Amino acid sequence: MQARQGEEFRDDHRAPGSRNAQARRLLRPEELAPLTRLSTWRSLLSIVHTFGLIALAIWLAIATWPSVWMLLSIVVIGIAQHGLFVLAHEAAHYRLFTGRIANDLAGRFIGMIGGVSMCTYRVTHRLHHNNLYTDEDPDTAIHGGYPRGRAYLLNKLVQDLFGLNAWKTYKYFFGAPAINAETNREIRPLDDTSPQLRAAARADRLWVVGFHLAAPLLAFAVGGSRGLLMYLVLWVVPLVTVLQPILRLRAICEHGAAQDLSSPLTAARTNRTAGSFGNWLGRLVLFPHHVNYHVEHHLYPAVPHYSLPALHRLLVEKGALESAEVRDFADTWRQVFAPRRSRA
Repeated sequence: MQARQGEEFRDDHRAPGSRNAQARRLLRPEELAPLTRLSTWRSLLSIVHTFGLIALAIWLAIATWPSVWMLLSIVVIGIAQHGLFVLAHEAAHYRLFTGRIANDLAGRFIGMIGGVSMCTYRVTHRLHHNNLYTDEDPDTAIHGGYPRGRAYLLNKLVQDLFGLNAWKTYKYFFGAPAINAETNREIRPLDDTSPQLRAAARADRLWVVGFHLAAPLLAFAVGGSRGLLMYLVLWVVPLVTVLQPILRLRAICEHGAAQDLSSPLTAARTNRTAGSFGNWLGRLVLFPHHVNYHVEHHLYPAVPHYSLPALHRLLVEKGALESAEVRDFADTWRQVFAPRRSRA
């Protein structure tokens, strides 16, 4: 379906003749078309896998309640909740299901249970894609300015882990104005969208608020005070603690400490997640559903998550990623935790 003006994720054509333009020309339409084809069963498999992991962790906590195993369940649930955020991101790109109604219903539900308005996020995320690392990119408030020094980033991650910054996360996902970290300019995401998306975002936010007011009441009605406690411990606590540093660190690993902002090939980063324990750990915690292929995602946002590895291999074969920001996750870790850069 063709997106209306104010709804589209535009291709990035900055710097004509740049490596980005050359990379895009290397893929012929007949090569790209199979990679953009949506598969209902593969999306369902990703959804079932993520919810299955959550169900298994909840079962472990209930079966051993109360015990130290509850802590493991909280960590696993927080990691899986991040997987739900990634799937909501797919829906925001219209990449979860072929039918718009099915795509948006699934995306809105997945986002809603995590406290996220998918329709509002779609508006904000459009600005990120369409204005990567420009004055209009709202995400530089999260990943801009790195490296800022190990102490700075560790302090932020500890605050996240203790739930001190969760309100900022949900404020962002509700479309609140953001401050560009590079220019200190206020960005108002909900001002740059079609009337249809703005109305959908407004209604979606009401559903999210309504769900999270009703959920604890339902938990109490079903299980009494024990049911309410388990809901708070096994769902709300991971959302506001474990999930928070994961969201921040992934965003920084995708875009932080970039050296060349002129092209998505260098302003975004693909993190290799094979070959070492550090890389594998990054994939387990930070990069579910192939979200580590972030350069590829910015070049071709129409490619769904399960086709990103194939897209990566094709671009490598074409020599399109030779000068791109593609590195092992362990190397990225060193980059983002490096000493603060001196400012000219």
